[in-house]
Amino acid sequence: MATSLRELLRRRSTAVNIAVIAVLAVAILALTRRNGHVKYVTAPVTRGSVVASVEATGTINPLTTAPVGSYVSGTVKYIFADFNTRVRSGQVLAQIDPAVYEARLVGARGNLQRAMANLRSMQATVTKADADLAYAHANAKRMASLQQQGLTPLDSRQLSESTAAQATEQRNQALAQVEQARADIVAMTGALKEAETNLRYTTIVSPTDGVVVARNVTVGQSVAASLQAPNLFTIAQDLKRMQVYAKTDESDTGFIRVGADATFQVDAFPTEIFRGRVSGIRLNAYTVQNVVTYDTVIDIENPDERLLPGETAYVTISTGHADNAVLVPNAAISFTPDLAPDDMERLYRKYNIPQANYTTHRSNEQVVWKMAGEDLRPIAIRAGLSDSTMTQLLAGDVKVGDLLATASMSGPTQTQGKAPIPNRTAGGRR
Repeated sequence: MATSLRELLRRRSTAVNIAVIAVLAVAILALTRRNGHVKYVTAPVTRGSVVASVEATGTINPLTTAPVGSYVSGTVKYIFADFNTRVRSGQVLAQIDPAVYEARLVGARGNLQRAMANLRSMQATVTKADADLAYAHANAKRMASLQQQGLTPLDSRQLSESTAAQATEQRNQALAQVEQARADIVAMTGALKEAETNLRYTTIVSPTDGVVVARNVTVGQSVAASLQAPNLFTIAQDLKRMQVYAKTDESDTGFIRVGADATFQVDAFPTEIFRGRVSGIRLNAYTVQNVVTYDTVIDIENPDERLLPGETAYVTISTGHADNAVLVPNAAISFTPDLAPDDMERLYRKYNIPQANYTTHRSNEQVVWKMAGEDLRPIAIRAGLSDSTMTQLLAGDVKVGDLLATASMSGPTQTQGKAPIPNRTAGGRR
């Protein structure tokens, strides 16, 4: 019996709760529909300033970085610079074991000396050939005179002339050997310079003043430069002037201008805002999952060197500014009342709303709904700059103080056919 009583009381309590909810629903419906009119949330048209901007994420980079590589292969013997080391131009950073290159230098010098000695030998051969040639010519001349006098046979004269011709050929060969010896000296001189250069390249020096931001080698590590010069160090030339490479969407690049002001924040200093200026948009596009972005370069000053290379920057780039402008809430531009399509068309025709304002939104034409008593009236406007909350009014029968509908209290509102807010055409925030 007690169980049945408790069950009866529980059922009555549930029925009472349902009845209370029904009464509240009827009351709310009565409040939202008074005399057949839907109640709307409104916001006034105001006057003030609007700043349009583009937001992006980027990376802080040094203004100039110099990779330091190795032209020669070998084993790293000494390292004289580490991360964050400040270096000067010409300062020694590392030393590759020079033993092999010193031996090659000694061999190149020996080859050059041998070539020079060979040249001197060839020159002596030419001197001897000149003397032999002079004697052969004199002997041939004497034999020709004796033969003409009948004092010697003809074959003796012919033999002397043949000897003179052979002496001429031997002299020409000696001269050719001299030229070859001189060419060998030129080649050996080049080999010697190459050996000296390779030995000099075993000492790795800094090409500029700056700070070492990366060290990629350790003592004892083998460096192979046969196919590609390895990067041993990376030097940031000046950390007092840096750049932010902001990844901006392709649809935003048309609004960004060189010289535009930019602000950004970093995770290391979350409460501070840093400032810079756009210096250019790089033409190299990046495509990731069909999203195309470009690097917008922002020059920044870093006099105290608190900003570090590689930090993530959350960038806001100003794309437009208007003072003392008539401002319409973005929610009012996005709002469309919950009416039947035929009723909407009737209102658009009644108030002469151009079709572009509620279909294509050409030239940023929009529609807002102005409160006329307890009814709504569509107003055709042309929007300008926009930020996250307000949009500049360029044209339209709307004045400061007018109430515009932003939402319906009786249920969800329609937003189909509305242009995206903020206003992209005017360089709005993404």
